[in-house]
Amino acid sequence: MAVGWFHLSVLALSSLGLMSILFTVYWMQNWHGGFAWDGSILMFNCHPVLMVAGMVVVYSAASLVYRLPQSWVGSKLPWKITHASLHLMAFILTVLGLVAVFRYHNNKNISNLYSLHSWLGITTVFLFACQWFLGFAVFLLPWASVWLRSLLKPLHVFFGASILSLAIASVISGINEKLFFSLKNATKPYSSLPGEAVFANSTGMLVVIFGLLVLYVLQASSWKRPQVGITTEGQPLLRERE
Repeated sequence: MAVGWFHLSVLALSSLGLMSILFTVYWMQNWHGGFAWDGSILMFNCHPVLMVAGMVVVYSAASLVYRLPQSWVGSKLPWKITHASLHLMAFILTVLGLVAVFRYHNNKNISNLYSLHSWLGITTVFLFACQWFLGFAVFLLPWASVWLRSLLKPLHVFFGASILSLAIASVISGINEKLFFSLKNATKPYSSLPGEAVFANSTGMLVVIFGLLVLYVLQASSWKRPQVGITTEGQPLLRERE
């Protein structure tokens, strides 16, 4: 892979990820009054921002750590730590996003987990939690054998990409659901494409484009770490040496 193309791709992905977060912040700030952490509708506004930031952008950054050419040489220890730490950060942001929506719903006596969006979202978070803890137990702690690591690595990679795909689907369904609720009694309905609908739909498309590019990079062979033998992959992180 050409160095220039690599740097251009990193710049494009970073820009798209940051724009996805900023567009979501602007949507909540400009059309829904901003943010608070008090159980009100302003607390709910934190939910889409935290989920886009955590489950899509930071999660993607964690997934792409091993695609950086700098990670292809030398010890994998710092890259494994970075990979796990970024995923943990993504999970913390995701949990805060769930707290925001559940607390708002409970304060307003609104039912939880009744929509397709909520089912998709909670399934994604559950799989994410399982993926992180399994990865920590098998690829970080020293008890797992080389055979077990080799067996579980393809599943770990598959579910990593699947969770990102589910996160994107959750975000898109959430944007759509939010627009249906907020524009239900508006002067200009959703079907007339008022300014909020155009902006939110554009935000959703931005998230989709970002996610598809990340998924492409994850599966592209030219972005993968060269295989140097089973010893590197099978070695537990806690026993790895610089």
